[in-house]
Amino acid sequence: MKKDDTKLDHLFPTFKDARKRTKSEVENIEFELDPKYLNLGNGKKYLIQTYGCQANEADSEVMAGILERIGFTKASNPEDSDLIILNTCAIRENAENRIWGEIGRLSHYQKTNPNLIIGLAGCMPQEPDVVERILKKQHAVGLVFGTHNVHKLPEYIYDAYLSKERVIQVYSKEGEIIENLPKIRNHQYKAWVNIMFGCDEFCTYCIVPYTRGKERSRLPEDVILEVEELVKAGYQEVTLLGQNVNAYGKDFKELDYTLGDLLNDLDKTGISRIRFTTSHPRDLDLKTILAMKELKSVMPHLHLPVQSGSDEVLRRMNRRYTKEMYMEKVNLLKEHVKGISITTDIIVGFPNESDQDFEDTLDLVREAKFEGAYTFIYSKRKGTPAAIFEDDTPADVKKKRLLKLNELINAGFKEGNQRFLDEVVEVLVDGPSEKDEAVLAGYTPHNKLINFKGSKSLIGKIVKVKVTKALTWSLQGKLYSNEIWKTIIM
Repeated sequence: MKKDDTKLDHLFPTFKDARKRTKSEVENIEFELDPKYLNLGNGKKYLIQTYGCQANEADSEVMAGILERIGFTKASNPEDSDLIILNTCAIRENAENRIWGEIGRLSHYQKTNPNLIIGLAGCMPQEPDVVERILKKQHAVGLVFGTHNVHKLPEYIYDAYLSKERVIQVYSKEGEIIENLPKIRNHQYKAWVNIMFGCDEFCTYCIVPYTRGKERSRLPEDVILEVEELVKAGYQEVTLLGQNVNAYGKDFKELDYTLGDLLNDLDKTGISRIRFTTSHPRDLDLKTILAMKELKSVMPHLHLPVQSGSDEVLRRMNRRYTKEMYMEKVNLLKEHVKGISITTDIIVGFPNESDQDFEDTLDLVREAKFEGAYTFIYSKRKGTPAAIFEDDTPADVKKKRLLKLNELINAGFKEGNQRFLDEVVEVLVDGPSEKDEAVLAGYTPHNKLINFKGSKSLIGKIVKVKVTKALTWSLQGKLYSNEIWKTIIM
């Protein structure tokens, strides 16, 4: 669908503006829908394909909520769609390549439906090179917007339909925090709850500070109200989201209120389970750790990315902590939060990572006793400082290091699961297992996947299960008899 790009004023991203950080306050405003958009989607169907992290999943829930508010209904496949939005991730090059391939595949549907709009949203449009490629080569893409202006989706769709031309609206810098956004949640019992946006850490390998903007926190009362409403709707678990969730509240000018305070207040809402991600080790404070210790609702699992066990690599990554400092946080967590499960992120093959640097990472993994990790070979991201670092480590060496690291991580994963063998654990039942419809699946407080047989009437409830088998990636169990009676009666 090649379009004339001369009629509408486009708004293009720049990394220069994205790098800027100001001390100006971020305004909190309520979402309002212009009545002229109310029937915009009547008779039309939408499809959203989500890539990347939990923040993108939460954004997709908002997009779906907005689209259904203006009359769209959800399609079951691309063939039936009038609007397809790819909500994208920019964290690694492989993720972006998948998107370009998907655009090519979806473009074929425009031959039978020339009015089909393919939209590109999320982190990729925040990259200037991506938008330039769309303009020059990706003529199938008719709508482009980024992470800061999802709330303006009705306006952009209206312009696309009315003008019949391409709409590109990408804010380089963050705007207001928008409250009361409609959402179509993807889960009936567990919910994502954004508590802050953006990141000010500027790790040298990471593009997120450029795509998500500066750190800015939602007001406590808005977060608490959202969780209270979720409790009323029957939700059992919330996961608090932020690119650097431990920095929550540090941008408040006149309010001494941080993540630990928020956890204490959310505990009073009656929500059964609270998790939070993603945590930067440097901002993990004692108040948060004590909240994890003292509040039954806060789950004893923390994803705490370390990225490397080498002080030299950490310095070049601009992580602003050492291996020793990281382990101090880990040991503090283990001291206060009984039986805590800690998982992490690790990058292999950062520019000029030496054999000794890698061995230091293996040593840290052994010392920390991680019970899982996301591990990756370093992916160069244009516009980040690390993209111009010299790197003479061969690709095959990086692959071998990744395999060796994963062997150690997998052993820790299995060991972490084995400690629950013959124990009785509380499980929030998600639904049938992906591999066997006759088996139920859910997660323990320590974020361990467990499969067990039971009635589908237990879905959405928290039940007790005795662990009978510990595998590398999951647990198997049997319903604890006393809890069967309790759950059914209640």
